[in-house]
Amino acid sequence: MITDKEILVLYYSRHGATRQMAQFIARGVAQVSGMQARLRTVPEVSAECEATAPGIPDEGAPYATPDDLEQCIGVAVGSPTRFGNMAAAMKHFWDGTSSLWLKHALVGKPAALFTSSSSMHGGQESTLLSMMLPLLHHGMIIVGVPYSEPELTLTREGGTPYGPSHVAGLASDQPISDSEKKLCIALGKRLAQTALKLAS
Repeated sequence: MITDKEILVLYYSRHGATRQMAQFIARGVAQVSGMQARLRTVPEVSAECEATAPGIPDEGAPYATPDDLEQCIGVAVGSPTRFGNMAAAMKHFWDGTSSLWLKHALVGKPAALFTSSSSMHGGQESTLLSMMLPLLHHGMIIVGVPYSEPELTLTREGGTPYGPSHVAGLASDQPISDSEKKLCIALGKRLAQTALKLAS
C-alpha cells in the first residue's frame, strides 16, 4: 500500500529536454519526506482529424488523465515554448478538464511551471505566464522559484522566477546546464513542501 502523497509532474516534450526537466523536478519532489512524483505526459495533437495517438506512448511516461490531477496534491506543468505560448498538446489537455473545474477539484492545490525554448529570448517567460492561466481558473496556487536560489541570479542559461527554463539551442541539442538542473530540483522540492503544508 502506497502511503506517500504524490505530486503530478505533467509534461509535453518533443525533443526530450522538457522530459529531462520533469525528471529533475521529480527528483526534487522525492527529497521531501512522505512525497513522491507521478510522471505523466500528453499525446501530440494533429491537424489530421483521423490521426490518433497510441493508447500507450512509445517511450517516456504514461499519458495523463483527469484522475491524475484529482488524485495528486500538487502539479508541475511543463511544455516547450511555441511562439511564446504552451504547445498545443498541453493546451488541448487542459481544455479537456472542464469536469474538474465544474466540481472545483483542483481548488487550493499548488502548481508550478517549467519550459524549454530553442533561444534565450524565445518566449520562456510568456510561456510560463500563459500556462498559469488555466491553473488560476481552476483555483490553483502558483509556486515559483524564489531569488533565495542562487542559480536564479547567477545563471547565464535558462531560469526565471516564474519557473525553471532551459535554452535548448536551435538544433535542440544543448544539454541541461548545472544551474538549470538545480533550479528544477529546487522547484520540485518547494512544490512538494508547499503541497504538504496545504494538504495538512
